[in-house]
Amino acid sequence: KLVITQDVTERQRADAMRRDFVANVSHEIRTPLTVLAGFVETMASLPLSGAERSRVLHLMQQQTDRMQSLVGDLLTLAQLEGSPRPSTDRWLPLQPLLERVLVDAVSLSAGRHQITLEASAGIELAGLEPELLSAVANLATNAVRYTPDGGFIKIGWLARPDGGGEVFVQDTGIGIPREHLPRLAERFYRVDGSRSRDTGGTGLGLSIVKHVVQRHGGSLEIESQPGQGSRFRLLLPAGRVRLAEEAAVNATA
Repeated sequence: KLVITQDVTERQRADAMRRDFVANVSHEIRTPLTVLAGFVETMASLPLSGAERSRVLHLMQQQTDRMQSLVGDLLTLAQLEGSPRPSTDRWLPLQPLLERVLVDAVSLSAGRHQITLEASAGIELAGLEPELLSAVANLATNAVRYTPDGGFIKIGWLARPDGGGEVFVQDTGIGIPREHLPRLAERFYRVDGSRSRDTGGTGLGLSIVKHVVQRHGGSLEIESQPGQGSRFRLLLPAGRVRLAEEAAVNATA
C-alpha cells in the first residue's frame, strides 16, 4: 500500500483570499452602481426641475468618481504585484518628492490643518519615484482626511542608526484602536466603513503603501492611539539610502 499526503493549507488559504477579494470588489462596485441605476431611473421617469436635475447629476458624478478611484487602485495593485523590484542604482532626491506631497496635502486641507515638512535635504533614495510618491501621498491624504480641523500634520525624514531611514507622516487625528493595527494594510479592511466611504477612501490605499515599501526592501509600521493621532512610517534599508555628498565623492573617486 502507498500512502501519499499533501499539505493543501496554502492552497486553501489562497482560495479563501481570492474568494474574499472577489466578494469585496463586487460589494464595493455594486453599491455605487445601485445608486447610479436609481438616479438614472429617476431622471427617466420623473419630471425634474433644473435644480433637482443638477443635484442628481452631481450625485451621479460622485458615484462615478468613486468607481474610477476603486478601479484605479485595483490596477495599481495589480501592476505592483506583477512588476520586478525597483533597481538599486536609480537614485532620486527625497526633498522635492516630499515637497510635492506637502503641496497636495495643503491643497486638500484648504487651510483646515497646520501641515509642516521636516527638512530632508541631501537625502537620496534608490527606487521608483512614482511609486514612492504614491505611497507617501497616500499617507498624507489619509492624515488630512482623518484629522479634525485645527489639527497638526507633519511629514518628514528620520535617519536610523543602521544607515537606513524612515519617511513618516504624523498627525493629531482621531487615532486607531490597537486591535485594528495588524490588519490595517489588508485590502478593503476598514476600521469604520461608513467613515471611510464618507471621506472618499477605497479601502486599498494602505495596501498600496505596504506593497510599495516592501518592493523597496522595507516595511510599513503604524503607531496609533484613539484620540492621540497616528504615525505611519515607511522604513527603508541602508542599501536604498545615501547622502548626495557621498554620491559626489564616489563619482569622483
